[in-house]
Amino acid sequence: MDVRKLFRSFRYAGKGFVQTVRAEQNFRFHLLSGAAVLFAGWLTGLSKAEWMIILLLIAGMLSLELVNTAVERVVDKASPEPHPLAGQAKDAAAAAVLVFATSSAVIGFMIFLPKWWNLFN
Repeated sequence: MDVRKLFRSFRYAGKGFVQTVRAEQNFRFHLLSGAAVLFAGWLTGLSKAEWMIILLLIAGMLSLELVNTAVERVVDKASPEPHPLAGQAKDAAAAAVLVFATSSAVIGFMIFLPKWWNLFN
């Protein structure tokens, strides 16, 4: 096992993360939203299972945003001029993010709302 190669791959991943944070407003929004959910979870006192779900949802959302960014970059490089298929690929990647974000919000409400309801009643 080449340890230098392993560390290089982590460096590339970190570079991609930082580039995405700097360039993508939606990614920054999802980072901020994830931090807010973590804080709300800490205040709410989630169970271990609920924490695992929340962490998976946040990681999944950020991962999907990174993949969406990669798709956009590759499509823009491969098809600098507008093309219907290029647009469809970018739209489909964005739709995947929307589907995951929507389902994550629904799951989040299912976890948090009953706890908050009981807290205030």
